[in-house]
Amino acid sequence: MIVITTPTGTIGAAVAESLRATGAPLRLIARDPARLPETLREYADVVVGSHADPEVLNRALTGATALFVLVPPNFGAPDVTGHYLGFARPIADAVRAHGVPRVVAVSSLGRGFAGPAGLLSAAWAMDDMLQSSGAAYRSLQPAFFMENLLHQVELIRGPGMFVLTADPDAPLAAVASADIARTAADLLADDTWTGQEDVPVREPVDHTPREMAQVIAETLGRPVTYQQASLADYRARYASSGASPATVDAMIEMAEAQTAGVYPPVPEGGGGTTFRRWCESVLAPAVNPSTLR
Repeated sequence: MIVITTPTGTIGAAVAESLRATGAPLRLIARDPARLPETLREYADVVVGSHADPEVLNRALTGATALFVLVPPNFGAPDVTGHYLGFARPIADAVRAHGVPRVVAVSSLGRGFAGPAGLLSAAWAMDDMLQSSGAAYRSLQPAFFMENLLHQVELIRGPGMFVLTADPDAPLAAVASADIARTAADLLADDTWTGQEDVPVREPVDHTPREMAQVIAETLGRPVTYQQASLADYRARYASSGASPATVDAMIEMAEAQTAGVYPPVPEGGGGTTFRRWCESVLAPAVNPSTLR
C-alpha cells in the first residue's frame, strides 16, 4: 500500500496517476476528494483530511509500505520552518508508530549549505525530522522550478521578458516538475532500496538566465530578454501579494542563497528534461494557446 499526500497538486497528482497506471495499491490523503480526478477516486482508497493531522495519518498509514510527502505551500504562514515541521513532526511520529519502511519526500537541492536559505532551509529541517523516523528515506532535491516562469506568461507574451533576482550570467540550476513526479513514482514502486540518501533532481545542463532567455526566444520565434530584479523589488512584490512577513523574509533569504551558490554545479552525465524541451512542451503552449487548437 503506497500512501500519497497532496494528490490534488501538480506533483502529487502526477505521482498518483503514474502509480495507478502500474496497478499499485494506492491510498490518498486529500482535504477535498472532489478535486481528485474520477479515475483516482474510483481506483484508490481515499482518507479525507490533512497530512498534518495525527488521526488522519493513523488511518492512512495503517498497513502502508511506502509514503510520499510533499508539504503544501502556505504563503500566509507566520513561521515558515514551523509550517514545514507542522507536517513533518506528526508524519515522523506516525511512520515510526506504524513501521512504514520507506518514505520519499520533496525537499530542495543544496542541503548542507552553510548560510540561511529561507524556504530551502525549512525543507531541509523537514528532511532531518523525517529521517529521525528511522525509515529508509529518499530526499528528492529539485532546483529552481521551470514552472515558476509560468507565472510570467503575460510578461513573456507581451513585452517579451521575464524577471528574476538571479545574476544574468551565473548558471541557475533548474528542474521540470514532471521529473520530480517521475523520480518519486519510480522510488515508491521499488521496494528494494534501503538507507537514507539525497537524490538531486535537475536538468542535465545549467543555463544562465541570459541563456534561458535565448532558448525561450528561439522556441517562440521572437525576442525575449531577461531583466534582473533587485531584492528590494522582489520583497515589495511578495509583500504586496499578501504573503506573511515571515514568508517574504524566507523568499528573500532563498534568493540570496541562490545568488551565493546554494545549488552545486550539475554533474556530468545527468538526465532529466532539458530547458529547451520544457519550453517547447510547456511554456510555448502557455504563451501561445492557439498552437493547441
